[in-house]
Amino acid sequence: MLATVWTASGSNLSGPGHRTRLSDRGVCVVELEVRLPGADLGGLLVLDTALVLAERRSDGRPSSPRRAGSVLWSERESVRLQGDAPQFPMAVIDFANTSFPDGAAWHIQISGGLESATMGSLLLLVNEQNKVTTAAFENAHKPRAVDQVVLSAVYADAARIMIEYALSHEDFSEESDYAEDSLGATLLSLFDQLFPDQSITDVRLRRLQSPAIFASDLQAAVKIFEVS
Repeated sequence: MLATVWTASGSNLSGPGHRTRLSDRGVCVVELEVRLPGADLGGLLVLDTALVLAERRSDGRPSSPRRAGSVLWSERESVRLQGDAPQFPMAVIDFANTSFPDGAAWHIQISGGLESATMGSLLLLVNEQNKVTTAAFENAHKPRAVDQVVLSAVYADAARIMIEYALSHEDFSEESDYAEDSLGATLLSLFDQLFPDQSITDVRLRRLQSPAIFASDLQAAVKIFEVS
């Protein structure tokens, strides 16, 4: 039996994907199609594919697998989902009880070095007193037109802060080798997504020499306010 199982770190959910029974002999090509509900996903999506015994074998050698479900071969693929809320830690608080301006709608907090874990380095704080912004995140699964505009603005601001933070580190470059779940890897992935045909050096120089042009380039890259 060839079977797949999926796991999403953001939602802490997992489940069976697809399974198919194989013939006893020869070589065969198998196509596995897995359809997953977006509401169940988030963070890192892991897909495990395994070749297992479908039934118990009583005639096998003592050293060979005999129990049903014994794994004969396995392979794991993973993909970091972009633009989902679980990937970006978030908290709704009253800014009146903090050092942040009471009138601010949100604050994006980024700290730690590029080798730090992403989940411990990023935090989006939403001011609970700003009803328009809090409503946008509450309706993120099915946003209204106004919610889409707010979410687009937050995404653009987060992208700007993260890219500027990355470019402020001189050791941030295409040659850098960061751990998979590190802040550096996340920032490098974001840079490649926003500026796929440009070098980090070129974008860094443009930010220093022409900050207004850099800001406009970033607006275009995140497709700000392009709502459906």
